[in-house]
Amino acid sequence: MLEKKQVSKILDTMKERFPKADTTLEKTDPFHFLLSIILSAQATDVSVNKATPALFKAYATPADLAQADPSEVEKYIKTIGLYHNKAKYLVGCAKDLVERFDGKVPKTREELMDLTGVGRKTANVELAECFGIPAFAVDTHVSRVANRLALVEPTKNVLEIERQLMEQVDESRWIEAHHLLIAWGRNQCLARKPKCETCPLSFECKYFKEING
Repeated sequence: MLEKKQVSKILDTMKERFPKADTTLEKTDPFHFLLSIILSAQATDVSVNKATPALFKAYATPADLAQADPSEVEKYIKTIGLYHNKAKYLVGCAKDLVERFDGKVPKTREELMDLTGVGRKTANVELAECFGIPAFAVDTHVSRVANRLALVEPTKNVLEIERQLMEQVDESRWIEAHHLLIAWGRNQCLARKPKCETCPLSFECKYFKEING
């Protein structure tokens, strides 16, 4: 695992390549953005962004969605993977918000994770993007890049990766680092065919050294 100063330099290099790294989900109000995050599981942000305008117009508030039947919601999200279950999650989440939080999205990880369809990663993204609360969401891109660059000890455990990154990165950069690692994973350090030949980090990359003997 690299030292904290080395991790900081790596993030600086990533920022030079992707100075405007940010979420690719359309930013809306906290309620609708939470729905977008739930929908984005095992689906592309592009597909979510295409489906959500009509969904959000139909269900402007948690109270509106809480009264809906999941079958009604499905027609708005049929182009998104696992839409049948996700429709249930959306309605369930809205009901939870209305019944337990007065229709407002809570601002703590524990309360968010208590909502239907919301796991730790979803909660972390919501906290960071909507409320500016430092959190480190770990998805497949973050996990892959963090392991390949030895930013963390070798592990596939998402919670361990999150905790190690929180130790390796200054809290003031958690949100930024999350965006940078995702951008790097999507555009540079691809899962099947990483662009090692054009990577400015290859000289200190554990993965690059391994595949090149």
